[in-house]
Amino acid sequence: MSRDPYYRRPMRHIRLSAAGAALTLVVAAAVGTPAAAAVDDRAGGRPDARRLQTDLHRWVTGTQLRRGQRAGVVVNNGALRIGRPTGVRTWRDPYGDSRPHRYAYGTWLSPWVRTGAGFRELVPSWSATSPRGTWLQVQVRVRTAAGRTGSWDVLGRWASGRLKGFHRTSQGSQPDDIASVAVDTVRTDQLTRRWQLRLMLHRRVGTGRTPVVASAGAATSTRAPANAPTSSPGRARGEVVGVPRYSQMIHRGHYPRWGGGGQAWCSPTSVAMVLESWGSGPTRRQYGWVPNGHRNPWVDHAARMSYDHGYRGTGNWSFSAAYAGTFGLDAFVARLRSLRAAERYIAAGIPLVLSIAFGPGELDGSPLSSTNGHLLVLRGFTSRGQPIVNDPAAAHNSGVRRVYKRGQLEDAWLTASAGTAYVVRR
Repeated sequence: MSRDPYYRRPMRHIRLSAAGAALTLVVAAAVGTPAAAAVDDRAGGRPDARRLQTDLHRWVTGTQLRRGQRAGVVVNNGALRIGRPTGVRTWRDPYGDSRPHRYAYGTWLSPWVRTGAGFRELVPSWSATSPRGTWLQVQVRVRTAAGRTGSWDVLGRWASGRLKGFHRTSQGSQPDDIASVAVDTVRTDQLTRRWQLRLMLHRRVGTGRTPVVASAGAATSTRAPANAPTSSPGRARGEVVGVPRYSQMIHRGHYPRWGGGGQAWCSPTSVAMVLESWGSGPTRRQYGWVPNGHRNPWVDHAARMSYDHGYRGTGNWSFSAAYAGTFGLDAFVARLRSLRAAERYIAAGIPLVLSIAFGPGELDGSPLSSTNGHLLVLRGFTSRGQPIVNDPAAAHNSGVRRVYKRGQLEDAWLTASAGTAYVVRR
């Protein structure tokens, strides 16, 4: 989740440490086979209980999705779709017109997932498309080691495009005696080891259309550390991924109803850069509503289509990854333990969007003096292991590329967001 109120394929179903997640994704991308075991980001390979602990769990194939419990939902061509709906609900959009609409729905319930190290925070992600008249609700619940189960919390009501009578939104804090929600993040009051995901697929009564869910999962972690030791450079020294340079600041004043550009649009601008690096993103027809004279209109499209009306911003981590996933790419939110883990992605040609925050004097060379929440693209490393980024906070496109000190960026990333990154890949 952004802390700033203004801006803020195939892989096996496995549980991994953050570094192991990165390594496995690289292996899976290359040969379709997961690594046999989790790997720590230090040379010795042993997990360190004093450091940030993370896990990643996803369902991304038809076989994996069939392991969940389905009611009114089928798995077809490797994705979830509404089959014979099991119920009908009336939904009145608090941000749209006052008329209620009736939706038929089906549900998919994941198996309970047990994390190895336990967690205090969880961020879900999903890849889906929703034709006109359809939408998706994502819920999470957690269970303590003592067996207490929390309530179902809504992490998003989401659609991939424009839908009359529906606005994408998170749901608010929803506190219970175990957990609460901070926009896109479930936070637990105690170390928790199990979680479960529930998807509700909706369609307007009278239509046969259906959302199509290609993947779902969540990243978990212990809480962000108070300070982060600097990792030693690894395999990605001298590696740079080609990523175009887009400035969020050239959009200042654009579309106040979707955040107003400028400082508000670091997340959609970063996502637009990563999409373009894959030769993907919206077509001219899709962003044709943007007036002539607006530079990089695909950024305006990203802001509109990831805007969270409940949060009133474009910095919702889950919504941003879900938007990227609408273009046929595998997109999700991960949490990584260090830049050493991130190097495995860069070495495989996968840029990352990192969520950071820092105070005055804590990130030399940044176009921002300080920030409570910001996103940028990690695209490579110098020969000495210093991170090369595209920082959208630059005043112009030409100034977006920056080289930051490894320790400063790593600290700003791990302590602010527990290593949160958007992963977008083929």
